[in-house]
Amino acid sequence: MAQSITSVVHSELVIRKSRFLGCVQPIADRAAARAVVASLRAAHPAANHVCWALLAGGQSAAVDDGEPSGTAGRPMLEVLRHQDLEGVLATVVRYFGGIKLGAGGLVRAYTDCVAQALKDVAKVPLVRMKTLCCVASYALEGVVRREIDASGGLLQQVQHGERVAFVFALAENAAAALVARLGEISHGQIAWIADTIE
Repeated sequence: MAQSITSVVHSELVIRKSRFLGCVQPIADRAAARAVVASLRAAHPAANHVCWALLAGGQSAAVDDGEPSGTAGRPMLEVLRHQDLEGVLATVVRYFGGIKLGAGGLVRAYTDCVAQALKDVAKVPLVRMKTLCCVASYALEGVVRREIDASGGLLQQVQHGERVAFVFALAENAAAALVARLGEISHGQIAWIADTIE
């Protein structure tokens, strides 16, 4: 099962006078990752490289930022994949120390920098969410609200018209049980709107 992290973690390595500043953090998408990388470039104008790797909602990226191809971004990405992480950005800012490390040395340095940052971080399982929509009578509104809450669902929208329409999200593996339970409690009086179900 894929996992993520809830906090930002850092590491620092000095290898043959080159300084590697690592960071791994939770991130939503590629746009947010690019913003973080841009802020790192601004914060470290004298750095030679700001390499990064991203795993977020299928948006993977591995950027070497001027290092020899495949020696920075890809190894960092492999560390994230090996630890079964999702929704994370790994960055490493490198200050070149004047001594070349060679391709193997660079791969080890970037891999170790990310792995060291993740060494003691707390990981949390990622729960796939599903959005559901149902319509119920006003008499059933309280029951529906209680069952959504009891199942760990998150109520996103409630509309009051002739009947009450609910839009909510809950863990994908809990959806079928909640639909069955509400059907049982309401004796089939709750209508499910399929086109809003992801």
